[in-house]
Amino acid sequence: MNDSLKKTPLNQWHRNAGANMADFGGFDMPLWYDTGVKNEHLAVLKSAGLFDTSHMACITVEGNGAFDLINFCFTRDIDSLVPGRCVYGAFLDDKGHCIDDAIVYRFTDTRFMVCVNAGMGGTIATHLSEQKDGRDAVITDLTAKLAKIDIQGKNAAKILSGFLKDPDATFVPMPYFSFKGDVDPDQPGQIFLADGTPILLSRSGYTGEFGFEIFIAPEKVEALWSGLLDAGKDLGLTACGLGARDSLRAGSCLPLSHQDIGHFPFINHPWDFALPYTEDKTAFTKDFLGAGALLAAADADHTYPFVGDSLRKVNAGESTEVLDEQGDTIGRVLTCATDMAVTWADDKIVSINTEGLSEDVKVKGLACGFVMVNKALPMGSRLTLKEGKRSISVRTIEDIRPDRTARKAIKNFI
Repeated sequence: MNDSLKKTPLNQWHRNAGANMADFGGFDMPLWYDTGVKNEHLAVLKSAGLFDTSHMACITVEGNGAFDLINFCFTRDIDSLVPGRCVYGAFLDDKGHCIDDAIVYRFTDTRFMVCVNAGMGGTIATHLSEQKDGRDAVITDLTAKLAKIDIQGKNAAKILSGFLKDPDATFVPMPYFSFKGDVDPDQPGQIFLADGTPILLSRSGYTGEFGFEIFIAPEKVEALWSGLLDAGKDLGLTACGLGARDSLRAGSCLPLSHQDIGHFPFINHPWDFALPYTEDKTAFTKDFLGAGALLAAADADHTYPFVGDSLRKVNAGESTEVLDEQGDTIGRVLTCATDMAVTWADDKIVSINTEGLSEDVKVKGLACGFVMVNKALPMGSRLTLKEGKRSISVRTIEDIRPDRTARKAIKNFI
């Protein structure tokens, strides 16, 4: 192991469990366990998976100017964000390039939390400080002061309920992208585990499936992690590494920061919902850092989701070309993964969770991901992804894995 890598509080557990470990964002993280990426991916679709996401960082922003500061720096308009809800968006620089994507949580009118990616706590905290411009806002980087684990899949609530002090009051109501509790135990509105440990519980995740993100004190996380795995064993709860997290998020059309979004204009991509467009998409409903640069970059490259004809994939990166139907090179591959839970049937994608799926349909998985190309393409465009002598045929598509559960009402799972 590279001793310079940072470790989450669960690092030794992963190593004791025989995880395949690697550097991710400067952290020593599990890619997969003996179960393998395919089985970990499918566990989330069939039952539930448990992910260590303590490499992510959180920042609190408090004060009378906290709202204005975040609303200027964040792409989403948080004016309609009420306490107890959270929202996805991005922090841009003045060129309209993405510094990092994030989820913003609103505790009160003057207190917020921002959850960012591995190693980005200090970067975003500094960025916010540089943009204060006299605003009354106290910015606190909580890097390494919180642990986070995600339990994802249809059995997540059933398994988690046995660990909550009051599961009924916690779960109802709890719509998608809402949260309960706090990261500061001295604040009101706490929720607790059965043993009295305070947590912040967010109904969100990075898999496209029903589930929760749990923020907890670092010294308390291993007991919860081990307890959940023991309690969920009979239901098929499986520890999952970053390999399954990547294939699940790709199949759900979710971007990976610094890969699918990054040092290029945050525009012409599948995540238009993260920008405050007017109805005709010719302007924005608010001013924010990078807004002018984005409007001036309307002819920037385009990012599209794609899906292959089979599970065969190529490596992402500059060395893999995207060819159009005329054989011209038009771009590069940003992400290429295999969603093991989907296949083609009658010229449409189905998943293992598609209702009424015929027994004759054999689900083996499909390559999927994102390409960045130098021109606008109609949906359904046929492309070739070429990596040296290896090539695969794919098509652009609006969405990939159907019948996802993330947005379904919680009553369906408890």
